[in-house]
Amino acid sequence: MLDVRLTPAQERLVDQVRQWLEALQAALVELKATAEDQEALDQSLRQLDDFFLLVVVGEFNAGKSAFINALLGHPLLEEGVTPTTRAIHLLRYGEEPDRTFQDGLWIQTAPLDLLRTIHIVDTPGTNAVLREHEAITEAFVPRSDLVLFVTSADRPFTESERRFLEKVRAWGKKILFVVNKIDILPDEDAIQKVTDFVAQNAQRLLGVTPVVFPISARWALRARETGDRAVLAGSRFPALERYIRETLDEAGRFRLKLLNPLGVGRRLANHYREAVEAELALLAADREAIDGLERQLALYEADVRRDFRLRLSEMDNWLHEMEKRGRLFFDETLRLARLFDLMKKERVQKAFAEQVVADTPERIETAIEDLIDWLVDQDLRQWQAVTGYLEAQVKAYEDRLVGPTGALGGALAQDRRRLLESVGQAARRTIAGYDREAEAAMLAETAQRAVAESALFEVGAVGLGTLLTLVLTSTAADLTGLAAAGTVALMGFLVIPTRRRQAKARLEEKVGQLRRRLVQELTHHFEREFNHSLQRIRDAVAPYTRFVRAETARLEAQQARLAEIVEALQALQVEVERWKG
Repeated sequence: MLDVRLTPAQERLVDQVRQWLEALQAALVELKATAEDQEALDQSLRQLDDFFLLVVVGEFNAGKSAFINALLGHPLLEEGVTPTTRAIHLLRYGEEPDRTFQDGLWIQTAPLDLLRTIHIVDTPGTNAVLREHEAITEAFVPRSDLVLFVTSADRPFTESERRFLEKVRAWGKKILFVVNKIDILPDEDAIQKVTDFVAQNAQRLLGVTPVVFPISARWALRARETGDRAVLAGSRFPALERYIRETLDEAGRFRLKLLNPLGVGRRLANHYREAVEAELALLAADREAIDGLERQLALYEADVRRDFRLRLSEMDNWLHEMEKRGRLFFDETLRLARLFDLMKKERVQKAFAEQVVADTPERIETAIEDLIDWLVDQDLRQWQAVTGYLEAQVKAYEDRLVGPTGALGGALAQDRRRLLESVGQAARRTIAGYDREAEAAMLAETAQRAVAESALFEVGAVGLGTLLTLVLTSTAADLTGLAAAGTVALMGFLVIPTRRRQAKARLEEKVGQLRRRLVQELTHHFEREFNHSLQRIRDAVAPYTRFVRAETARLEAQQARLAEIVEALQALQVEVERWKG
């Protein structure tokens, strides 16, 4: 690295910088960072093994080439008033003067002492008529170890220079300001005003106190060539040379050499950490919405189950009431005083149906039909709620997809939107194809089958109410048969109280059995259908839910890794800045 043999302490520091920049390099690959950002980091890593690089930037005709010639004490570069090349000039040491074009650069060598330890880059102007110049300059700045910004005294700190410096600032480069051509200003006050103007604008833009040197490169080079010390002093160039010599001594070059890749690394690490945090914020809103949907489904489930239990309890109460009426019926009917009525079996059965069974089957049938309608409506409403949720999330995507999220190339946002729209379309298709009558008919058939199975009836072309009436009146036929006149004649009058007790016991047993089986079977079938409905809803949003949770876990891991890298680079920067050699 550099131009000298490193000490063990320097090697340790360089190795640590390399280690964490390589860790960032791997993280950027995983994050699918832009090709430009990955290349900038790759260049910074390669730069650790290169010579110190001083990059001179500024508008064309600001006197950059003249400044470099004065700094070298030799007119190595051509000076002109128009941009004459589309390539960067890289100046480095060579025993013989040479000029070759390779890899898009003009490489010039010269046997000049300053070039033994420093490579100097002369860039096209930031405001060149040929836009290729500016693109070349902007691509080269991230590779610099020190940026020397040259502005002209007759138009200091122009708008194009300000825009360019904003880009340089983003890379965390150390910048030295030079106000050239002070020889065209009338007096010291004018020079001071221009210097202050540049310093104030640089302070406002960079947030740090800048180092600004007013010089005349033309006078300095003429003084070097003629040996005129008065002209050299008037050029104010010696102060700038002393600063550069002190700043770029061995320890200074080492510091800047490491601070450059550290600055690039910190910028990229912070940039992509912000991008990851922005996408996590987007996913956090999704997780909150998904949790809200789960809470909504849990409340929906609790409400339906509670209402279902209430309706079943209502039917159970109607059967209890029928049982009470039955006991009262037997108390009043199975009496000696009603002996002649008991001999008329059809009359007793009819009275039992009217007084005991009454409208119980119709009430149960109506209750079950109401319950079916309610369940079907609730199911449809939940699908509509899911569709609304997904549409709201798509809208939220549009509203929140701003800022640094785009730094990750928008891959997650695109996947998120595509998945949302796919799931939303599936939900809308479910609603569009929802046949309320068919759903209700299916549940009604389930209820009818449950009643039939509870009483061992064959399901035929009869309604639920008719089926219940058959079940209950068959119970009446069995029970009233106990009171046949022949039984009274054979057993005597004392048999009636016994038969009454038996009848009530049998009634309680058979109605209780019917009640339990009916509730059990209806509960079983409705639970099965309801759970199936809930599962269909959850399955519909499951792909998006899995996507959000998986992406959250992935981004949280990347966030933690980037935070670790940022912290390590920050600590290394502090250590490098304190380096004394």
